[in-house]
Amino acid sequence: DQRVRLRVGSIGEVRRNGASFTAEIRGLAHYLQQPRGRLFQYGCDAEVGDARCRVTLTTSAYRGTGGVVAVEANRIVTVTGLAAFASGFFMRGLLSMTTGANASRAMEVKGHGLAGDLAVIELWQAMPAPIGVGDTFSITAGCDKQFEICRTKFANTLNFRGFPHMPGNDFVTSYPRADHLNTSASA
Repeated sequence: DQRVRLRVGSIGEVRRNGASFTAEIRGLAHYLQQPRGRLFQYGCDAEVGDARCRVTLTTSAYRGTGGVVAVEANRIVTVTGLAAFASGFFMRGLLSMTTGANASRAMEVKGHGLAGDLAVIELWQAMPAPIGVGDTFSITAGCDKQFEICRTKFANTLNFRGFPHMPGNDFVTSYPRADHLNTSASA
């Protein structure tokens, strides 16, 4: 009965340090910084394979498997099993280790290139444990979130969640010029 409400808010990030903790208290204005609704941008805002994208990454057209034949710096591996896919097909995809010290761990793919029957996969970060020769993996296709890739690689234009035909800054800051006016009426 003898208390007064001074502020209203919510608890944000909580950090622990030994037996103590620090909690961030966020005010009501914090909610104004949260995105609501759709963001109008050129690129797609869905994740490849999610419910809004609707691409099924488990099909053989978008998924490959293979084995590691060479390792360079635990982040660049030479592999077998991906010769049927074009160079760059798995860029921005996900490599999931199925055996070895990293079994059931996954990492995002930075680069994918072909060298004959072998492929070279570069990961964005090194795996937590060393990758071994003979380890097996599965890998899923990546998407750069642009309309052209959605159309050509995935045949998924109906589910593209971006606005590729939206005018850009050049259009907004442009002005009419005399050479664009119709001069045929004066002839």
